[in-house]
Amino acid sequence: MFGVGYLQRLGRAMMLPMTVLPAAAIFLMLSRLPWEAMGWPQVPELLYAAGMGIFQFVPYVFAIGIALGMSNQTAAAGMAALTGMFIFHIVTHTYDPSGVQPSMFAGAVIGILSGWAHDRFKTFQLPEFLQFFGGTRFVPLFMSVVSLLFACLMIGAGEGLRSWAASAGTLVYSAGGFGIFLYGFLHRILVAFGLHHLLNHLFWFQVGEYKSAEDVVYFGDLPRFFAGDPTAGIFMAGLYPTMMFALPAIAFAIIHEAREDLKPKTKKQFRTAALGSFLTGITEPIEFAFLFVAPYLFLVHALLSGGIMWLVYELSIHHGFTFSAGALEFLVNMPLAARGWLLLPIGLAVGLLYYVLFRYSIRRFQLPTPGREDATRLDDWAGDIPYRAPLILQALGGKENMIRFEACITRLRLTLEDDRRVDVQSLRHLGAAGVIRLGGGHVQVVFGTFSELIKEEIQKLMQLDVQQVQFHAPVQGRMIPLEEVDDPIFAQRLVGRGVAFIPDKGELVAPVQGKVIHIHPSLHAIGLETKDGLEVLLHVGINTSHLEGKGFTILTKIGDEVSPGQPLLKFHIPSLKLHAKSLATPMVITNPDIVKSWRFAPFKAVKKGQAAVMSVVVHDREKKGAEK
Repeated sequence: MFGVGYLQRLGRAMMLPMTVLPAAAIFLMLSRLPWEAMGWPQVPELLYAAGMGIFQFVPYVFAIGIALGMSNQTAAAGMAALTGMFIFHIVTHTYDPSGVQPSMFAGAVIGILSGWAHDRFKTFQLPEFLQFFGGTRFVPLFMSVVSLLFACLMIGAGEGLRSWAASAGTLVYSAGGFGIFLYGFLHRILVAFGLHHLLNHLFWFQVGEYKSAEDVVYFGDLPRFFAGDPTAGIFMAGLYPTMMFALPAIAFAIIHEAREDLKPKTKKQFRTAALGSFLTGITEPIEFAFLFVAPYLFLVHALLSGGIMWLVYELSIHHGFTFSAGALEFLVNMPLAARGWLLLPIGLAVGLLYYVLFRYSIRRFQLPTPGREDATRLDDWAGDIPYRAPLILQALGGKENMIRFEACITRLRLTLEDDRRVDVQSLRHLGAAGVIRLGGGHVQVVFGTFSELIKEEIQKLMQLDVQQVQFHAPVQGRMIPLEEVDDPIFAQRLVGRGVAFIPDKGELVAPVQGKVIHIHPSLHAIGLETKDGLEVLLHVGINTSHLEGKGFTILTKIGDEVSPGQPLLKFHIPSLKLHAKSLATPMVITNPDIVKSWRFAPFKAVKKGQAAVMSVVVHDREKKGAEK
């Protein structure tokens, strides 16, 4: 239950309630404006109450958010968590009004238990006359009892846990700068696995306690900072130089080291990523650009991030945020900061250091960062997500391979039946910055801030009764539009519609499941028929029929059933270069009238057998699905 896959689900679930907190910072900022001069003297008090109210009830927000995140946004789990928090608060307050307080710990426990209860009891059956209370309706009832027992447990163990939390906080603070360094280092390392939210939850919402003038108790670095605790902000301030300056500097280093012909696209992509990191603190699109090509450089980045946090701590700088350390929150929360202005010169120095380090490393070690080779992610996703979604689904192994499908801000978080069916090359081809395998079928695919939209489109596809016919690359080489083939018969789609490839290795494999129905006497062309009725022609080279089979070796025969990736024939590339008009190898559907829709992957380098280079929907299959 509590493996890496479970922890990544929990980390994602903790992101949902975090999206509420920026509203608190905005209310607190607005409360400091001169409303009295405008004739509204009560507005500051109301805005301040609204902002601090969010922090006061943040345990409830986290309980509901975690329950929803752990139960695939199920209302019954969210209601169970809210009911549980009400019961916990009333019972503990009735026993001792100054005793156990609703804390982030209590909220997290009740949220996790509500999510677990939903998974456990969503199909729970009672006798027929009681079945109204079965299934998901049993979850709130179950959590009512559990929350009562948990409240009683906390009454008995509350003082001991409070002493333990205070001791843990004292231990963390006694570590001084090294403790801050260790947090900063681990924070960046865990970003790669999507587990940094678990670490943040501990330090931002658990470590440390502060009682305000109104006798309200706040736990954790983040709520304490906004409640006015002068000692808070040490686990957040040091993140500002990294997110506002270091990561944008890496983006510009990548831009300036890109090839001249790819620099315009690289500039467009990474200027946007740099601006996103600077303004909002979302760093993954930049970090994943070098994580997979130079993991040792990511380790250096993590060490530097920890060192920056240590330096900020030693300079007694206190600053905070509600979502992430971007410029917007830096400005909004500046009035609450202590010596926060020092983060700007520190950030400029850090940005210069990172820029020089990364430009040198990319050039010195010839790192294949985006813009230095054709196979890198340089595509503009705007308006393209619905088009690519079927191809991405196929590269993940199809909907039958999906057990759990979720997304956070920058990545898809998947639990798969068989993670060996994931085609990493295809996903990179379709725009993924990286693929992380966590074991046990748990996989993360980093698509940047479009991940949530990709998830929505794929979920729509999975709910439709429409069969996508997916095509693999028949050769290794470069995929090109059919219109670029140096033959008007193919370029004008007189034979059929599809794509073409410029092979760099002399082997042709089956692009789809089907039966061999035709082999040209000169062996340069093979016809396949799929179970959907698609007739697929694979034609190696242009004007190769006059070779009369020289340089070709057939590996199949008419009537054979073939699977994607199965070898069909071999051909001698030097002979084709010498005698053929072109190496272009079209893959066309010769009866395109039965195809309702087409999808093509980006036209760039592909591996032999690579999944999801083309996807079609056949009229007949869709009609059959509609009749069922």
